[in-house]
Amino acid sequence: MTGFTRENRVFEWGTLTVEISSVNHRYQEVSPRLPREMASLEPLITARLRQGLGRGKIRCSAEIRWAPQFRTATLDSVVLSAYHSQIASLAAELGTGEKPSLTSLLTLPGVFESPAVFSSVEQEIASSLEELLEQAIASLAAMRTAEGENLRRALDVYLASFENLLELVECTWSGKKDQALDDMKARLASILDGTPLEIDQNRIAQEVVILADKWDISEEFVRSRSHLRQFKKILDGNVSEGRKLDFLLQEMNREVNTMGSKISDAELRWMVVEAKSLLEKIREQVQNVE
Repeated sequence: MTGFTRENRVFEWGTLTVEISSVNHRYQEVSPRLPREMASLEPLITARLRQGLGRGKIRCSAEIRWAPQFRTATLDSVVLSAYHSQIASLAAELGTGEKPSLTSLLTLPGVFESPAVFSSVEQEIASSLEELLEQAIASLAAMRTAEGENLRRALDVYLASFENLLELVECTWSGKKDQALDDMKARLASILDGTPLEIDQNRIAQEVVILADKWDISEEFVRSRSHLRQFKKILDGNVSEGRKLDFLLQEMNREVNTMGSKISDAELRWMVVEAKSLLEKIREQVQNVE
């Protein structure tokens, strides 16, 4: 399921921010994104995300905005003095009489030392990151739970509509199948009427029974109701079973397609089309279930 959260906390050394976003995915796919100085903490983040969140494409980013005192470079006066002495000595030897300017000296390598603060507070950052990550995971889980509740309400509406339509198809079929069978017998009798060959009436009766069995959709109703009960049972469970729901929908769709291939009544066929439309709406929602 989808979700997004951002958590941050201010420390002496700067502000630590963690962002996590997730979208539905067939498997669990974790993608951490960290600045270079925090690369060593990637295993920690990946392990916590895998443990704390379920199936989905999960992206996590963390960054530090260093406090000014940790961001400012340090002037190395020893290196600066050495540069000045060497340049002044070289100018005297060459007889130029030039004196090195402070501005030019500040651009030389090593005069400014970049702040290597991460190593000094690495342990504190790792501990703080783990705490902030736990908070972000809990926040994301709460958001996904709220989305799941909305998703469940939508699924309940679609399932109720599908169940009512299935009952309507079965009721309509019960009222029309006898007439449909009589029509089929009449057409068969019309075809056989006047046939010069002598035909075994028992064999004709057997063929009619076989044809009627292939033409009947009672078994599809039984299996569809069974799939529907199992679908609701999984929804009521405490474990997320998105892949099982998706498989059940395939089976339910197969039964409805079989009904459509067997019946020829226009009214019933339109009901089958509506049932397939409802199953497609359910499938779209189930794609967001872990």
